[in-house]
Amino acid sequence: MTASTTASPTRPPGAAPGPDGAEARRRARRGRLYRLDVKGSPYLFILPFFLLFAAFGIFPLLYTGWMSLHSVSTLTPDQSTWTGLGNYTMLGHDPVFWKSLRNTVTIGLLSSVPQLAIALGLAHLLNYRLRGRLFFRVALLAPYATSVAAAALIFQFIFQQNNAGFANWVLHLVGVHPVGWEAGTWSSQLAVATIVMWRWTGYNTLIYLAAMQAVPGELYEAAALDGTNRWQQFRYVTVPALRPTIVFTVVVSAIGSLQLFGEPYLFGGSGQGINGGPDNQYSTLALYVYRLAFNSEHLGRAAAVAWVIFLIAVVVGAVNAVVVRRLRKSA
Repeated sequence: MTASTTASPTRPPGAAPGPDGAEARRRARRGRLYRLDVKGSPYLFILPFFLLFAAFGIFPLLYTGWMSLHSVSTLTPDQSTWTGLGNYTMLGHDPVFWKSLRNTVTIGLLSSVPQLAIALGLAHLLNYRLRGRLFFRVALLAPYATSVAAAALIFQFIFQQNNAGFANWVLHLVGVHPVGWEAGTWSSQLAVATIVMWRWTGYNTLIYLAAMQAVPGELYEAAALDGTNRWQQFRYVTVPALRPTIVFTVVVSAIGSLQLFGEPYLFGGSGQGINGGPDNQYSTLALYVYRLAFNSEHLGRAAAVAWVIFLIAVVVGAVNAVVVRRLRKSA
């Protein structure tokens, strides 16, 4: 007895695929679309950021670098003359540029060092259970949310000459002669640094506070069992745990000092604000860029100063990367 076999019918060439073949093709197509969606969707989500960054970040940076190699006037921006590194060479012999660079460093130190120290202390106090903690946190952000124009206008009245200003009135109460805040070098830089401190101390306080609340409570409990007081806990537990955050705020403050423009410009008013004082005593690099571009009509030299600011910021960022790497290795 032999088993009978049934042969499957063969499809003639050019005939349409059967139901099973069509389903297989649809599954293969859906599989390809799924893999493309999984691999390509993340890039589509971040594509708007890179497009905006290229349009408003990379292109202006490269265009400014190109302009720094040319002699360009504000009146005729479409006409330029190749100068190579001539604009950078001129900066080396420009006393106002070096004075603005020194002022930027000194104002940055006068504002950043006390600001970060005060912010660290305030964050340590707010880290404990206090009544009205939410109110204090909102109040600390109020100066940051205030317009720099409004802040500078208020401090203009505070640092007025003679006894008309609040600062000189307080000095008069303690027997100190009035100070010409805008006329002096250190007095004007201290006044500008005070505006910066007032605006940014609360912002850095909340950054430190957020970092402190991430410190494990077991560390404080262990330190309390060892008999340490609050100051010792702050010194040996809080500060070491906050070292990366402190480095971050120092770098951000340093870069912010390079961009300092609104405070000195508005502090001097419409008369001497653009010059940074009658003797450029509180002129900053950012203010000098504005003056070169729109007052002296030297776009090429202004672009060169802007690129110097950018290179200094890159160096600060590189130092930050090295410090953070060493902190991670030592942790």
